[in-house]
Amino acid sequence: MTGSTAATFTADDYRARMGRAARAAAEAGLAGLLVAPGPDLVWLTGYTPPAVTERLTLLVLAAGQDPVLVVPALEAPDAHRAAGASALTLRDWTDGKDPYAATAALLGAAGRFGISDNAWALHLLALQQALPGSSYASLTEALPMLRAVKDAAELDLMAAAGAAADATFEEIRAVPFAGRRESEVAADLDRLLRGHGHEQVDFTIVASGPNGANPHHEAGERVIARGDMIVLDFGGLRDGYGSDTSRTVHVGEPTDEERCVHDLVREAQEAGFRAVRPGAACQDVDRAARRVIADAGYGEYFIHRTGHGIGVTTHEPPYMIEGEERPLVPGMCFSVEPGIYLPGRFGVRIEDIVTVTEDGGRRLNTTTRELVIVE
Repeated sequence: MTGSTAATFTADDYRARMGRAARAAAEAGLAGLLVAPGPDLVWLTGYTPPAVTERLTLLVLAAGQDPVLVVPALEAPDAHRAAGASALTLRDWTDGKDPYAATAALLGAAGRFGISDNAWALHLLALQQALPGSSYASLTEALPMLRAVKDAAELDLMAAAGAAADATFEEIRAVPFAGRRESEVAADLDRLLRGHGHEQVDFTIVASGPNGANPHHEAGERVIARGDMIVLDFGGLRDGYGSDTSRTVHVGEPTDEERCVHDLVREAQEAGFRAVRPGAACQDVDRAARRVIADAGYGEYFIHRTGHGIGVTTHEPPYMIEGEERPLVPGMCFSVEPGIYLPGRFGVRIEDIVTVTEDGGRRLNTTTRELVIVE
């Protein structure tokens, strides 16, 4: 996490997050939470270890107990400098000592614990050996909505990341496309995102012509030609919070069919956005967008969910997909990104990040959703 993000949140903010997480764990019937290095640890404490190694670093949270961060002694000075350090107790251990026995003493003899998804199997198995009566559930399974609802400061950071991605699109649409490789345009996207404040770029999809029919195409050496439809999908982290936007552009004038398909995806994206309101189910957003595409006869070519949550990672719960009946809550942020993918020909995707408001939804991406002509 960058220094500017750490400055945004105080120790009181992290204390509140840890308290909320511990209470949510108790309400879910868990004895506590075990949080390894990764996005959850950053969100809860403001701490990112200098390196992720085989040495155990673990935040222990339980209702009615003070938070404890178990860290290797050689990394304790870094942990002490974290923005949330004063809101927890640091328990360090030295090489040659057993960190699992020390951690087990914080947990009790038995119980079911939530553990962050990216915890190493090495550490989980050692804890199970130290506490044979314990069991574990991934945080995504046990507390999928832990980070889903953003507060006002987080929403400001999400909006700033979205604005940076929008500024990137406004600049990329002016660069030459025809005669250049996809990888060259992808490099431009990376450079522009970083120039607009992103410390991390997670993806720069440039899918031209038939490659556009692959939603997760990796930009390659294909030379872009006049007449190509091009799906651009790019984003990453700016001050620790995610951006993710997709626009589809065309080199030169499109055919009537290409324009028709693009207009259809734009209509579907608008329908998905208009379905966003507090209390609506996540699947309602998917249904609204998918219905437009299916009614036009292209349903089999919309091959992915309509959206995913976003925050301190670019993909996280909730997911806008059939079967997800979880209600939308003000402060949730997620993508609305329907697409049509015609194998061997072209693809179209239009994507905005949307946040739920008290009476509907607000787009965090505001660039034109019309088909943009590039050269």
